[in-house]
Amino acid sequence: MSPASSDQPPRVGFVSLGCPKATVDSEQILTRLSMEGYEISVSNEDADLVIVNTCGFIDAAIDESLDAIGEALAGNDNVIVTGCLGVRAELVQEMYPQVLAVTGPHATEAVMRAVHRILPMPGDTGAVPPEGIRLTPRHYAYLKISEGCNHDCTFCIIPMLRGPLESRPIHEVMDEAEALVSAGVREILVIAQDTPAYGLDVGHRTGFWNGRPMKTRLLELASALGELGVWIRLHYMYPYPAVDKIVELMAEGKILPYLDVPFQHASPRILQAMRRPANSENALERIRRWRAICPDITIRSTFITGFPGETEKEFEQLLRFLEEARLDRVGAFAYSPVEGAPANALSGAVPEEVREERRQQLLELQEDISTQCLEARIGQEITVLIDEVSEEEGAIARSPGDAPDIDGLVIIPEGEGIEPGDFVRVRVIDCDVHDLYAERLDGDN
Repeated sequence: MSPASSDQPPRVGFVSLGCPKATVDSEQILTRLSMEGYEISVSNEDADLVIVNTCGFIDAAIDESLDAIGEALAGNDNVIVTGCLGVRAELVQEMYPQVLAVTGPHATEAVMRAVHRILPMPGDTGAVPPEGIRLTPRHYAYLKISEGCNHDCTFCIIPMLRGPLESRPIHEVMDEAEALVSAGVREILVIAQDTPAYGLDVGHRTGFWNGRPMKTRLLELASALGELGVWIRLHYMYPYPAVDKIVELMAEGKILPYLDVPFQHASPRILQAMRRPANSENALERIRRWRAICPDITIRSTFITGFPGETEKEFEQLLRFLEEARLDRVGAFAYSPVEGAPANALSGAVPEEVREERRQQLLELQEDISTQCLEARIGQEITVLIDEVSEEEGAIARSPGDAPDIDGLVIIPEGEGIEPGDFVRVRVIDCDVHDLYAERLDGDN
């Protein structure tokens, strides 16, 4: 590390790990650093200080975070740790006693206080765009509408890490969304730990945006966001009955017809042990109703295999659910014990190799289902959003049914004249297990 000279602002390196909610936390810290005149360094070795924003949800994420802290310390003496692993400060400090400060997630003020103790504030403030510093490409951005969660799922420690539900004022959310659109964002991805619960903690009180009264509730928020003229994609939709009204907005074209619902399992007994909605027949009926309301809807979900006590029969029940539900996109995780999670105390631990075998079996079944869903789209004309363009691969895009980093792509071999952030009209001509292939149509948007 080389210290900043008197005529050079202090330099801060940054490592961002974890989910999109953690990405938003990183963006907020980077925005504050830039506003106060700190220079963001692309190299830990050249920085005067390094901040590591960690993930601490499962063992693999904890290991990755600890490795990242070690790598930061290998190149710099001044390291601050923040994020979800920061809740377990004793673990961080036991392994790396030279770390100068540890804070939890969503803790911009605490991080800045630690930065100020180590690096004095520069004399001159920095210029920051109205939308702040972002880690995503220019044409899409995450919009976090609440922090924390009020659920007590036995496999999850998010409420321990991030606290109870705390909704942002609706005018603040809308102001940020408008700033993003003004900056050229073409797709806003709405995130929270429990998105449909938005406003529940404040009794859905009425707020005001541009002089217009609006309830602090997802339905009103999604409807207003849908007026901004960009793609609006909702993530982490806990399956409340009120989600049906959101699907109606999708059918009206106000927001993308994309529903990200973490069902987690299909066995009523396992769902009860997870403390999740425990009626898989009701889940199937709701899926049918959503598709009746919005035939173009894409439904993605996540499932856990090998939860404590899961029998072979209950796993087979999960596979039958998938065969009947025919979800478009599915993620699967072999159960991983998380320190502090109530599920750790449940009897009937499933061997690790069985958990993983079941995960692979589930994904193999879902690959067939997903491929059939994609094959059904061959010949359709759709609008896509361009993410990348290269001479070798052409244009890499996403359809309304594809979220960045987790879903598939739409590959357009002829990418000449297309730029990232463009909306383009295409015809689907082929597919593989995950991706669509398409040709451009005349009259692109």
